[in-house]
Amino acid sequence: MKTNILKKYSLLLCIGMLIISGCTKDFEDINTNPSAYGAATFDPNFTLTTAQLTYTGSTDFAYDTWRGNLIYSSTMMQGLSTVVSYWAGDKYLLNEGYTAAYWGGTTVGAYVEQVKPIVDIVEFTKGSSKYNNVRQVARLWKALIFERITDLYGDVPYSEAGQGYYTGNLAPKYDKQQAIYTDLLKEVEEATNALDVNGDKVTGDAIYKGDINKWKRFGNTLLLRIAMRLTKVDENTAKTYAQKVIGKTMTSNDDNAFVKHDVAGARVTQNRNSQVLAGDGGQENYYVKWSQNFINKLKSANDPRLGKVAVTGLFLDENTKTQNPNYSSDPVAQKGMPNGKDLSGIAGRDIRQDASYTTFPAYSSPNPAMIKKDGVTFILTYAESELLLAEAAQRWAIGGSAAAHYANGLSAGITFLSQYDASLAISSTVADAYAIANPYIAANGLEMINTQYWLHTCTMLDFYETWSNWRRSGFPALTPVVYPGNATNGTIPRRFPYPVEEAAKNGVNYKAASAAVPGGDNLAGRVWWDK
Repeated sequence: MKTNILKKYSLLLCIGMLIISGCTKDFEDINTNPSAYGAATFDPNFTLTTAQLTYTGSTDFAYDTWRGNLIYSSTMMQGLSTVVSYWAGDKYLLNEGYTAAYWGGTTVGAYVEQVKPIVDIVEFTKGSSKYNNVRQVARLWKALIFERITDLYGDVPYSEAGQGYYTGNLAPKYDKQQAIYTDLLKEVEEATNALDVNGDKVTGDAIYKGDINKWKRFGNTLLLRIAMRLTKVDENTAKTYAQKVIGKTMTSNDDNAFVKHDVAGARVTQNRNSQVLAGDGGQENYYVKWSQNFINKLKSANDPRLGKVAVTGLFLDENTKTQNPNYSSDPVAQKGMPNGKDLSGIAGRDIRQDASYTTFPAYSSPNPAMIKKDGVTFILTYAESELLLAEAAQRWAIGGSAAAHYANGLSAGITFLSQYDASLAISSTVADAYAIANPYIAANGLEMINTQYWLHTCTMLDFYETWSNWRRSGFPALTPVVYPGNATNGTIPRRFPYPVEEAAKNGVNYKAASAAVPGGDNLAGRVWWDK
């Protein structure tokens, strides 16, 4: 026994010495030569993977996804509904901690987990021919990150953000959203054009595994989305950039950008929406449902997605997280929960007194195949691209037929579901037949396009994008809920207020930005492009 123990400790000692010698081999050079660890020795591919993963949700149990995407965006947009009391977005109540969650603090959130690593890549690869493609992909990803941040808050730190290590500036200015959008258009166009199919391999790419042609189509699709955000405030610029990408955007669902998750890294690599909706948090699994408005839209049109995205009887007991394997996906059985209800016992407010109520399991939940812990998070899709092209064609008669783009977008928004899970597959034959049976009507064109965009981004579970496009387009027409004590006078919120801790961390810049928000720094204020 003693011999075995001695052998064990001898082995551990040898391993320890090897580790120590390995760690100290270049110790003097690394710690005395500031240029020893730089662009020549740093591989930005590893950091790119981190930035791509954290865009799908923060590492602290999906705090930003839980608060920003689900609690607020999903319910304000009437994609989901709930009676969980702390889901403030369903009732337009203000929880400053929740609206600040996406921005983040000192250790988590978009500025720490997304902006800092992507800025590091862009800075390290300046002038590097070795990492040209990595640099251009990083510029695209940086634009993607900042598009969402500025869409949520308005004027935000941009040009100086993430530069603290390089400039020593820990109080970055808030750039005007108009200036941010101008630079996003420039950056995305330049980066897309600079991608080289014969250049360096992007080995840290969790989206397309280094396929540069797909990144080119991603870049042009992102450029289209950014441009179309400006239709209310700068239609000429929107049209100009939309024209530039015609024929260069995504061509099928094979181009869809998404992150495929796994459970190997515990909560860090799992699907963030799953962590919340499958019940790792509170009682969301039992009390969060598809909204009545969402289900009714699918039901009234006999939409083939209804029998795939919604199920009843998924969770039968509020005290267990166990899924009922005998849930029903029968389209006839699906029923959405009204928004703006609670469990107060007060007439007109309590869901149990609503005409739609029988039991909570009878309301429709997202299909479990959509919220697998090793499932996918969608980033940008072909269906989005085609619907935006349909709108460009409708508005400006460019890029071909609005009807054709609309039909493509509608069909792709149905067939893409198989990328969640094979059990959700709907054949192209069924999808195309549905598109033919529900043709584009120019007189109602903008409403039809953007209602489909709403349905698609809801089924993507990307409610940030649902909210942004609704604010831009005004479609579909949503009836606000009226709940006592709401923070918006009964109107659907238009932006997130700035985090209150910014007053202490970046006081002068925060104060100026807050004072400049049209309508005030609150849920009813508006970002620049949302006139």
